[in-house]
Amino acid sequence: MHRETLQSSATETPTARSAPSVAVLVPCYQEEHTVAKVVSDFQRALPGARVYVYDNNSTDATAARARSAGAIVRREKRQGKGFVVASMFEDIDADIYVMVDGDDTYDAASAPQLIAPLLSGDADMTVGSRVVESQGSAFRPMHVGGNQLVSRIINAIFGSNIRDLFSGYRGVTREVAKSIPVLARGFDVETELTLQSLYRQFVIVEIPTPYRARPEGSHSKLRTIPDGFRVLLRLFLMLQAYKPLAFFGLIGIALALGSLVSGLRPVLEYVEYRYVYTVPRAVLAAALAVMALMSGGIGIILHSTNFRLQEIEKVLVKRTPKGTGS
Repeated sequence: MHRETLQSSATETPTARSAPSVAVLVPCYQEEHTVAKVVSDFQRALPGARVYVYDNNSTDATAARARSAGAIVRREKRQGKGFVVASMFEDIDADIYVMVDGDDTYDAASAPQLIAPLLSGDADMTVGSRVVESQGSAFRPMHVGGNQLVSRIINAIFGSNIRDLFSGYRGVTREVAKSIPVLARGFDVETELTLQSLYRQFVIVEIPTPYRARPEGSHSKLRTIPDGFRVLLRLFLMLQAYKPLAFFGLIGIALALGSLVSGLRPVLEYVEYRYVYTVPRAVLAAALAVMALMSGGIGIILHSTNFRLQEIEKVLVKRTPKGTGS
């Protein structure tokens, strides 16, 4: 009897195991012209997924049209995409999350390819890369240059190979969604998600996806100069927090070079005349040398602190029981 029960359990376990749950998360602000199509497209592309639309204080019919299309609509009262993403990851429980903008510029048919590396365990985050396949009118020239510049900086510091840092079309596992603290408020949230993932050594895989221009009647919320400045500020703050040795080390090297340049003449004067005539340059060189040593020391201390915090975080993650998808 006991043996039969064990055999029955052993044969039923694989079949009783449910498929991974998938949630499609759509942050929206004033997207009444496109949100219904986005919801419908992703319902067709991922039939078993739940589609959640987070309305960020829209004054148009965004929420109503999303609800009529079959989405689960929730509201985020704090204005800003970063707040929306933080709430989505905190509120929704799923095994796989697909995050996509509600402007109908991303290809819903690519969603199965986007989540495939997550389901197979080959990636922790996937990014729909818009660089390879795109319509010429879909990108603003300054956005392309800014994307490439920031991506190169991050790749140089983290040793990664990111091509489309600002893509809003992403797939993440439950572990990523629940372990990354989203602190960004606006459109710099994609930069933060990438940096946080690289810092925690999550595997990021880019999937080439078609990207099209906004349909007529839909308007971009991006402001090139203010949002670009916000992205650079976020990059600056996160690099000094998560890569302090590289950040402060580079500053220390720059200060040391300045010290050498400034102190060259006083040294030559002393060697030749046994007297320093350019005292201000000597003082500046000494000050820069001290600052270079301080910057290097700060980088080493913060790097050691970050290393210990990473160890503590990994221990806590191992001790936290994994939940089940809804």
